[in-house]
Amino acid sequence: MSKSFQSEAKDFNEEMKLTQNTAYEAVVKTDTSTEEAMYSDLHDYSDHQLPKANVKDTKPPQQPVQYTVGKKSFAAIIILLVIIIFLLVAILVLNLISKDTFMSTCTSDTSSNSAGLTNSGNTAINSNLSLIQDTMNSIIQQIMVHANNTNRSTDELLQLLNTSLIKDISIPTAAAVNDVLLIVNELQNGSFLFNSIRPVSCKDIKVAHPNNPSGYYHVNSRNMYCNMGELCGQDGGWTRIAYLDTTMNCPSGLQKLMTGGIRVCRREGNSAGCRSNVFQTNGISYSQICGKVVGYQKGTTDAVRTNNNNIDSAYLDGVSITRGSPRQHVWSYMAGHQSNINSSKSCPCNTGATNPVPPFVGEHYYCESGTNSEPSNTKVYTGDPLWDGNNCPSLEAPCCNGTGLPWFFRDYGNATITDYIELRMCGTAGWGNEDTPVQLYEIYVK
Repeated sequence: MSKSFQSEAKDFNEEMKLTQNTAYEAVVKTDTSTEEAMYSDLHDYSDHQLPKANVKDTKPPQQPVQYTVGKKSFAAIIILLVIIIFLLVAILVLNLISKDTFMSTCTSDTSSNSAGLTNSGNTAINSNLSLIQDTMNSIIQQIMVHANNTNRSTDELLQLLNTSLIKDISIPTAAAVNDVLLIVNELQNGSFLFNSIRPVSCKDIKVAHPNNPSGYYHVNSRNMYCNMGELCGQDGGWTRIAYLDTTMNCPSGLQKLMTGGIRVCRREGNSAGCRSNVFQTNGISYSQICGKVVGYQKGTTDAVRTNNNNIDSAYLDGVSITRGSPRQHVWSYMAGHQSNINSSKSCPCNTGATNPVPPFVGEHYYCESGTNSEPSNTKVYTGDPLWDGNNCPSLEAPCCNGTGLPWFFRDYGNATITDYIELRMCGTAGWGNEDTPVQLYEIYVK
C-alpha cells in the first residue's frame, strides 16, 4: 500500500475520533410552513390562567429552531456496507487472479511461453491492486465526512484493508473474508455502530446547548416540542409527548363541546367506561414524568369507585394516566361530588373522608369538586376548573394542598423506561349523568 493511502487511513481514524460525539447540528428555518402556523397557536399558550403552574422559563424562542439528527449516521452505515461489498468483490477478483497465475506458473514447466505468462499474471495483479487502491482512496475521501460510527469498527476495517487485502496479499483470501464478515456481524448485531444510533431527546439537546430556548425542534425526522425551563421542580430538557388545548380538534374517542363560553373535549358516546389515547415516546427513554390536566365537573360525579381494584376498569370519574402494558399507574385526576359534605362520592382527600382510593393509586392522585352544593346533572361547572389547586372550600381544603399542583410528577430513579403513556377519560356512568370534560392536558418525559 502507498504511503499516501496509509496516511489517509490514519487521518480518517483521527477524524472519526474527533467527531464521534457529533449527533446533530442546529439550523434555523426561515420559511413558514403550514405545520408551523399551527404550532404558533400552541406556542402562544401560556400558564397565566393557572397561577400555581410550576414552570420557570424566561427564554421564549423568537423563531422555531430545528435540529437535523441522524442523517449522517445512516449515510455512514450505507457507505460502510458499500465498502464491505466492494472488499468482498475485490477479494474474489484477487482470488481468481491468483488461481490464474498459479495455473500459468504450473504450465510454464512444459511451455516455452512460461516467462511471458508469469509476467502477464504479475502485470494483472499489479493493475488490479492499483485499481483497488485508487477506488478505496476515492471512497475514503467520501466517507471521511460521515462521523457517526464507532472507533473500533472503523479501525478494524482500515486495519483489515491495510494488511489483508493490499499490503499483505499473502494472507489467505478465506481468512480475509471471515474477518470482514465478523465485522459486518458486529455492526448488524448493534453492539457497536448500529447500537450508537438512538433517538435524540430534549435532554440531549439541553446538555449540548444549555442556553437553547423552549420551542419546537426538528429531531428524529419529526417536530418535537422541548421545554428547556424548570418544570416540576426539575431542570429543563423535557420532551413533550402529549398536548391538547381546545384550539385543537379533540383526539380520537373524544368530542368537542361548547359550554359557558369554553370549548372542552368530552367522552364520545353517552355510556359508562373509558376513552383512551396512547402517546408513544418514539424510542426516547425516560425516568421522570411531569404533566397536568385541566377539566371541569359535569353532573353528579362520584370521585372514585370504592373497592374497585381493577386498573383496567372505569375506577374513577375523571382522568387516569398510566404507562405501558399491562397498565402501570402514573396519576389519577378525580372529580368529587361536592366540596361541603363527606360521602362515598366525595374526594378521598376531604377532611374526614372515609372512602379510600384503590391500592394501585396510593398517594398519586388529585381530586377536586366544581361545586359547593348539590350538583345538577345538566350543568358543567366552568366557574371552578378542577385540579388547578385553587378554590377548595369547606371540607375540600386539603385537596388544594397537593405538592406541585397543578402539575403531577413521578420520578422512577435510575430506571430506563420507554413505555408509551396512556391517558383515559373515564366515567362510571354516561355523560348524560356525569362527566369530566377536559380543556387542557400536557405530558412531558425526561
